[in-house]
Amino acid sequence: MRDTANLTGMVLKAAPAGEFDRRLVILTRERGKITAFARGAKRPGNHLMAVSRPFVFGSFRLFEGRDSYSLQSADISNYFAELSNDVEAACYGSYFLEVADYYCRENVDGTEMLLLLYQSMRALLKPALPNPLIQLIFELRAMVANGEYTERPPRPVSDSAAYAWEYIIATPLESLYTFVLTDEVQRELKLCVDINKKRFLDRTFYSLEILQMMQKGY
Repeated sequence: MRDTANLTGMVLKAAPAGEFDRRLVILTRERGKITAFARGAKRPGNHLMAVSRPFVFGSFRLFEGRDSYSLQSADISNYFAELSNDVEAACYGSYFLEVADYYCRENVDGTEMLLLLYQSMRALLKPALPNPLIQLIFELRAMVANGEYTERPPRPVSDSAAYAWEYIIATPLESLYTFVLTDEVQRELKLCVDINKKRFLDRTFYSLEILQMMQKGY
């Protein structure tokens, strides 16, 4: 009999696998990024259909295989279904999932990145928080989680921008999305985050390209 595992995580990717199955990439707290197959998830009425899509967060019961897992069932805490009703927010969320997929590895503790993703998705559903600010906070804190960042802003900035930088780096994740900035301070912060991205995250992300095209009106 195969071993089973109960893992807490969020679905980063979902893709067809054969005629009726789906291949999932799940970021888990206990085992980092894993690959799991949801057998029959494409069949109408299958109990795995609703849980086999990106953004889904909860507890997953899986059979352990040699190179992958098979999803048996899931107890979902949050589907983040509201994101599907807001195209821009969904693009931001997809970008965050792409960054997590890039950074995370199998059998490496995924607690910090998983909690960052969860709090960032919740933030995207708060109308009072500007999505571009959420992006900046997420990007900087994701680099912190990966251990690649500068402790201080990489260029001269105002005291307000410097304080925001330090706050994002050091504050508990549960309190991360609790502030807004003036336009000027946010521009300063963006310049600094972009410098760190070029230094530590020099990669093209498809979801970010789509988001930037949308913002330009294409």
